[in-house]
Formats: sequence, C-alpha cells, structure tokens
Amino acid sequence: EIAGEVERPKIAFADVGGMHAVKEQIRLKIIFPMQHPDLYRAYGKTIGGGILLYGPPGCGKTHLARATAGEINASFISIGINDVLDMWIGNSEKNLHAIFEQARSHSPCVLFFDEVDALGASRSDLKHSGGRNLVNQFLAELDGISSVNEGLLILAATNAPWQMDSAFRRPGRFDRIIFVPPPDDSARAEILRIHCRNKPLDNPDFAQLAKKTPGFSGADLKALLDVAIEAKLQQAMTDGVPRPLSTRDLVSAAQSIKPSTKDWFSTARNYALYSNQSGLYDEVLEYLKIK
Repeated sequence: EIAGEVERPKIAFADVGGMHAVKEQIRLKIIFPMQHPDLYRAYGKTIGGGILLYGPPGCGKTHLARATAGEINASFISIGINDVLDMWIGNSEKNLHAIFEQARSHSPCVLFFDEVDALGASRSDLKHSGGRNLVNQFLAELDGISSVNEGLLILAATNAPWQMDSAFRRPGRFDRIIFVPPPDDSARAEILRIHCRNKPLDNPDFAQLAKKTPGFSGADLKALLDVAIEAKLQQAMTDGVPRPLSTRDLVSAAQSIKPSTKDWFSTARNYALYSNQSGLYDEVLEYLKIK
C-alpha cells in the first residue's frame, strides 16, 4: 500500500486569497514551463523542479500547493511525515522512493511534502544513521528531476527552514525558496469573504474586519468565523431563529482570538538577523521592516 492518494484538485489560484507575489513566482517556476514546454526546452530548461514554501503555520501553504495543481490540471499527491517514516531500518527510504515513483507515473503531477523539515533535517543534527540515510535518499530522488522527474513538480512546506539540510537548496533541488507571509489587509478581507460564502450574512464590512485582525493567519481567520457562528447558533437555539452574521458579531469574535503568527516571527527574526545564509531570510526582515 503506497501512501499518498492521487487527487485532481478542483480549486485554482482564484480560490486562494491574496498571496499575489507568491503566486507570481509559482507561475514563473512551475506553471509557465508546463504551459509552454517548447519555449523552455529551446533555452535548454527542463520542466519541473522544486519550490520550498516557508512561513508561519496556518498561512495557506498546503491550500496554495493544491491550487497550483488545479491551476495546471495536474495530479496532486500530498505527503505527511507519517506517510514516509517507518520504525524498520531502510523502510522509510523505500517508502520515499515508492512515493516519487507513484508521482512520476501520474505526470504531470504536483508532489507536495508538508512539514518537510522532519524529512530533510540537517544531517549534522541527526544522531542516527537512519535519519541521515533518509536525507540522502530524498536528495537522490530530487536529483532525478532533470531526467526521470520531467513533469514532476515538487512543492514542500516548512515552518522551520533553518532546520533543513543546506544541501536541499542546491540547483535542481529546492532552488526556489519562497516566504509565505501572513495575509495582508486586502488578503484578510478576501479570505473572510471566501470563508463567509453560503453563510447567512448581514452585509459585514470585510475591510473593517481586516483592519481589526493584524497578524492573523488564514487559520486564525477561520477560527474567528467558527467562534462567531457558534455564538449565533447559541442565540438561535434560544429564540429559534437563525440570524445573519454582522460586522459586530465578527469583530467581537476577533477579540477572543490571539494571532498565532507572533511566536513564529520571534524565532524567525533571530535566524534572519544572526544566521541569514546568503540572504536566505531577507524577506522575513523586509516583512518585519528591519531591512
């Protein structure tokens, strides 16, 4: 039984709120080469390759990966740590190889690794040879990108890029590393609008709500809506009438939620300031207005 179900996502970039700069980079690296293969081959460029998405949790990295596959009508396979890791020596590497083979056989395919830092940890930090062997296997699979991996697009997400082995950043592996920040004002308004689809609404002011939710991740915004709906349901249980959600309801729910991105930024800031290998985390410094 091979881990990782092959999906055909029905969502595309239009279903992802904000992230315009990130989408643009994915278009250049992944989508245009798939749509114009002859142009890229004329310049000796292979189609495929890897992109590493990093940033605070809950900011839509997985959703974006799925939408990337939908945008180019490709297969999509999502892999978590438990799909790969196995207690028996050598089995994790076999699992990883089987996953890559499955993706190659469904080309064009977006192969997505969530929490990839757990599979690609820095080899100098790994106490056991098993972990190092798995990293080596992962690197070997990525190195197949130019020949057997033609049409295989590899996206990976991590909240902790500083824990990854630097060998993953060499050309032909994850040679494009993209910071996925928390949504800005207009993206938060867009995300709330998407989450509020098909809900009873009393014309909420999404722009005002966006201003009241600085630093909120996409996951925080979903939690906000859940809190507001629960309050409305309680009210409806009492008087038997489902009342629409208003701006006030959503603002009140926002006050009960603390943005989950703060802790991540305090860690990321230290790495960006003190171990920013060749400008790797410049985007974090720009986001924090330190650079």
